[in-house]
Amino acid sequence: MDFTFLASTMVTLLKAVPTTLILFSLSIVFGGLLALVIVSMRVSGNRALSGFAKGYIFIFRGSPLLIQMFLVFYGLGQFGVIRYSFLWPFLREPMVCAVLSLALCTAGYTAEIFRGGIRAISPKEIEAARSIGMSGFLLVRRILAPIAFRHALPAYSTEIVLMMKSTALASLVTVWEVTGVAQRLISQTYRTMEVFLCSAIIYLVLNFIILQGMALLEYSLSRHRRAAPQALKA
Repeated sequence: MDFTFLASTMVTLLKAVPTTLILFSLSIVFGGLLALVIVSMRVSGNRALSGFAKGYIFIFRGSPLLIQMFLVFYGLGQFGVIRYSFLWPFLREPMVCAVLSLALCTAGYTAEIFRGGIRAISPKEIEAARSIGMSGFLLVRRILAPIAFRHALPAYSTEIVLMMKSTALASLVTVWEVTGVAQRLISQTYRTMEVFLCSAIIYLVLNFIILQGMALLEYSLSRHRRAAPQALKA
């Protein structure tokens, strides 16, 4: 194996890591915010809003992300109302289209994950909070949101890792992140195994860092559960 070539390839691919991280971060942030809106509609009790949320989740969970990305990148320009609007200078950019498609897709999955976290909340905890005068936003901020997020965190961490790997699809709409640069190197050198080996190592490291961060977050949010057994022993 040519270690000199591997080293130069790794250096070249590492230069594309910032693009991958920007793509990933923006998708997670906007997708998470949209997911909060969708899950609010889903559990609102309003049939029209709940129906819209169900339809959104069904569409974006039921269709391939690659097709969604192609529809955003190639399809939006087919509509004159978009092509001649103030949005077009943004929507014609590959990075914007990639972020938009990734965010729309992860919002569908994340909304269902958050809904599962909400359903895991015990009614007794809500009743106890209401008995001391909590209601509305205060109830959501202090009781519902922290408990639901803690229940949803294991599944949400999996979705975040999947989103990191899904950024590789952005290369198909000419966003030169790690996978896109790897494909360009392969077309120049015809050394598929070495190039993809380097890119796989980069993704493994990035996902390892993400998983460790999520594990630390989960650990910090479950202190009360660790303190209980110690109190019983005492």
